[in-house]
Amino acid sequence: MVNSKRLRHCVAVGAFLIACTALYGSAAVQDKPAQDKPAHPLDVPYVPTPPNVVEAMLKMAHVTPSDTVYDLGCGDGRIVVMAAEKYGAHGVGIDLDPQRITEANENAKAARVTDKVKFIVGDVFTSDFSQATVVTMYLLPSVNEKLMPKLKAMKPGTRIVTHAFTFGDEWPYEQKQDVDGKTIYFWTVK
Repeated sequence: MVNSKRLRHCVAVGAFLIACTALYGSAAVQDKPAQDKPAHPLDVPYVPTPPNVVEAMLKMAHVTPSDTVYDLGCGDGRIVVMAAEKYGAHGVGIDLDPQRITEANENAKAARVTDKVKFIVGDVFTSDFSQATVVTMYLLPSVNEKLMPKLKAMKPGTRIVTHAFTFGDEWPYEQKQDVDGKTIYFWTVK
């Protein structure tokens, strides 16, 4: 026969341990930074650029093996990966969303270009992309305009290509091209 006082004690201790484990587990999850979530809200929703538009952007920028292509808000890395795979360029993708960077690294591995590309979880407003010879972007007009001073200060000859949006009237584009209903724009830093 089991001692009822001892049984109640064991049940109480067990319930206490379960409660502590649940409480500690919740606290640990809340205290640990999320590895798959952006550090702060995204300025732009993730909308991938279609492959034919990516190719047109790289052609418009006249990408060569001597180029270093930076994609601001790189998403799954498709622009940087294609620049390396098809044109032999080096590239860097920057995105706030760690999940997108994970996907970009996987895409680089699948394309066998990990020796030519790098992906960074970072904020395009504070990141250094001064080594770029080509900058690509698919960001909203307000974000483009906020980046404009930094882009205009880059070394002369740097080429910039955007998908869908410009920098407004302050910096007129040099070229415009329609690609299957999508529009891309081109600038050269003077």
